[in-house]
This record gives sequence, structure tokens and C-alpha cells, in this order.
Amino acid sequence: MKEKAQARREHLQRMRAEQQRKERRTAFLMWGSGGAVIVLLVGLVGFYLVKQSRETSLDAVANYSYESAQHVWKPVSYKESPPVGGEHSNYWQQCDIYAKPIHSEHGVHSLEHGAIWITYRPDLPKAQVDKLTEVATSTGQQEYMLMSPFPDLPAPIVASSWGHQLKLDSPDDPKLAAFIKKFQNGKDTPEPGATCGGPDAITTTADVAPLPPEPQGQTPMETLSPSASPTGQ
Repeated sequence: MKEKAQARREHLQRMRAEQQRKERRTAFLMWGSGGAVIVLLVGLVGFYLVKQSRETSLDAVANYSYESAQHVWKPVSYKESPPVGGEHSNYWQQCDIYAKPIHSEHGVHSLEHGAIWITYRPDLPKAQVDKLTEVATSTGQQEYMLMSPFPDLPAPIVASSWGHQLKLDSPDDPKLAAFIKKFQNGKDTPEPGATCGGPDAITTTADVAPLPPEPQGQTPMETLSPSASPTGQ
């Protein structure tokens, strides 16, 4: 009887030990799988953040320093193409989407007021121009967005603010939205919040009207009333 009882106890102990081993193995597999999923998720999130940071990096932005409030009545020869600051017309360009080139002297004045000026090569495919227009009209403050074709650009697309410029190959590049977000009415804007429209703004393209001449004996805004031809389209 004692031997049978002892054998029974040993058998129960073996069963309990086997059950504990199974439970530990199941727990290990569960925690191991859960840990793997967590590691995978963390890795995916990290990869996404790094990828997003790389795609929206503004390290390629070229920076310039220009004195503001240099109003002139003459054509200006700019160092950058398109310009990002310096001397400019007494009149600013109405912030809008233009189908033809505008006078740089008016565009620079708009930059002084906080605008982003998106320029593109005249031969940019229509599908890309349409996409660029979509970005320009859906990103940032529309009252401070200027867009126009620009001959002989150093890149298919160039985004400019006062003192800053970014060259792009595609309107789908997420750096464009990042540039707009950072530099539109940004900290380097000489006259943040100044209007980029209104009755004194130029609304014509360069082929429609020349640069306004210097007024004789009157203040500029009293003398000249910019043409009301919209967008030159």
C-alpha cells in the first residue's frame, strides 16, 4: 500500500511538473510573440518618423540676408533666380495664381509682406502645374501665396520667401509644404502681416503692363492705380 501511495504521489508530481512546464512554455510563447509584435510596431513607427523627418527636412534651403524697405522705380538685376530679397518696386503683387510671369520687382515686395512665391519652369507639364496649384491653394495662408511661371529656373520648381529658397523637382515633394509652413510670414519676414492684396496691389502679369514709372510730384499710391486685369490668364 505504501508503495502504491508513493507511486501515486510521484505520478501526480510528474503531472504537475509537466503542467507547469506547459504553462511556462505557453506563457513564454505568448510573451515572446507579444514582444515581437511590440518590437515590430516600435520599429515601424520609428522607421515612419525617420522617413517623414528625412522627407520634410529643410536642410537644402538656401538662406540669404537682405535689407528690407528698399523701394525703387527701376528694373532690378537680382543675384538669385528667382529673387529672394533686395530692392523692389513700391508696389507689391496681388497674391494669387498666375499663368504668366510677373515682374520680379513686384514679387519681391510681396515676399517682404510675408508671402511664399512658388515659381515653376514654363514648360512644366500641365499635370504637375495642376498639382502645384493644388498644393498652393490648400497649404498655408492663401492670402499670402503667390505662384507664377518663371523662365530659366535652376530647378523645375523653386519656392521662395524673404531670404530663403528651396529648389524642388516635383510638386509632390513634402518639403514644399514644410517650407510653406515654416517660412510663410515667418520670423524673418520684414513686414509680417502686411497685406498681399488690396486696391494698391498689382494684378497684371509682366506681358500686360510694364513696371510703373516714378510719379511726378505726387505720392506713389495717389498717382498710380494698378490695372485690374486678373491673373493674366
